[in-house]
Amino acid sequence: MMMRRRTTLLSGCTALVLALGATACGGGEPVAAGGGDQALSGQTVSVAGVWSGSEQKNFQKVLDAFTEKTGAETRFVPTGDNVSTVVGSKIEGGDAPDVVMVPQVGVLQQFAKKGWLRPLSKTTEKSVDSGFASVWKKYGSVDGTFYGLYFKAAHKSTVWYSPEALDQAGVEAPETYDDMLKAGRVVSDSGLAAFAVAGQDGWTLTDWFENVYLSQAGPDKYDALAAHDIAWTDASVVKALTTLGKLFKDEQLLAGGQKGALNTDFPGSVEKVFGPQAEAAMVYEGDFVAGVAKDQFGRAIGEDADFFPFPAVGGGEAPVVSGGDAAVVLKDGKHPEAAMKLLEYLATPEAAAVWAKAGGFLSPNKDLDPASYGDDVTRATAESLVAAGDSVRFDMSDQAPAAFGGTKGVGEWKILQDFLRDPSDPEATAARLEAAAAKAYED
Repeated sequence: MMMRRRTTLLSGCTALVLALGATACGGGEPVAAGGGDQALSGQTVSVAGVWSGSEQKNFQKVLDAFTEKTGAETRFVPTGDNVSTVVGSKIEGGDAPDVVMVPQVGVLQQFAKKGWLRPLSKTTEKSVDSGFASVWKKYGSVDGTFYGLYFKAAHKSTVWYSPEALDQAGVEAPETYDDMLKAGRVVSDSGLAAFAVAGQDGWTLTDWFENVYLSQAGPDKYDALAAHDIAWTDASVVKALTTLGKLFKDEQLLAGGQKGALNTDFPGSVEKVFGPQAEAAMVYEGDFVAGVAKDQFGRAIGEDADFFPFPAVGGGEAPVVSGGDAAVVLKDGKHPEAAMKLLEYLATPEAAAVWAKAGGFLSPNKDLDPASYGDDVTRATAESLVAAGDSVRFDMSDQAPAAFGGTKGVGEWKILQDFLRDPSDPEATAARLEAAAAKAYED
């Protein structure tokens, strides 16, 4: 694994950068977050986002650290999953939040094109230029203007497994997709299903497809398909569906078979591997699997729950698919100055370290000291994400219009569920995907 530059969070230049009103190293404009001089006392920054439970609790720790430094109070506004509708309603009602944590590239682009967003400050932009791979700025920009700071990232190219189950079957972590299926058949011969697939949640199936497609077709094709510059009937899509179908049609590999997979949601898929009554050895999904395995089922991460990178497909490179939440500043918010200062703070490794210590978090900021993470597995996942640099590709379905890539029961989610149910005709599935995509991109 390629190691990245390590920094000490509060020493030297970084300490100066984090001090409120201090001049950034090498000159330039003042840095606005930090120092504790309470310069923003009397202002309250409202921050809207989808987070709930432990995620909201841990993000509040970051907001509290910002309050301690600047004096600005914060108020978190839960949006539920439909961020676009909730934020639009609040803007129309004259109660726009100051900051929104946007979970989808497509929604960020929608907000920008509606004229809802303020460009981020030069201070934030400088922090991102120096501390983040350029791909993160690309995904946060619309028509060349930088609107979205990716504060929290997800690594969606991780396959989680029970070390005990793989040890008992005598198999090791595979390096290719075909080897992963072979290992799965050996596991199933030992009496335990290979994979728990969360087919009830269509978004997990889009993630399966995206990893296969990125590795097999390559990043250029991935970018073209994400932008709908090539059709979903392209031969590369049919090939990826055929490859994915090798797993979906193999009853020996799926816990409960296709019917069982279609009746399993994401938490249920993790339970089937790490719960008290194990039914499978492996579950594919992002780094957030670890949080469920630890918090709900008491698994020790790195001991009785571990991961291997999603393996390379068809001679391609191993994929690194990511997701994330971008902080944006709304034009109609009541405290734009304090909102901008919050984003300047979120762009620092200091802010990322607060949540990294609490757990359930990855930062794309390469200046965050890996020691900030609380366990070796999370640290390795974060380093893998950062080491991928500009080869990271954002979740394709999150880049698409929500009607195609992000709505339950329709579009890509529904079509891939149907493909899981019957993977016998990849070409017909590709045609259905193209029809749904063409309609969504036109609307």
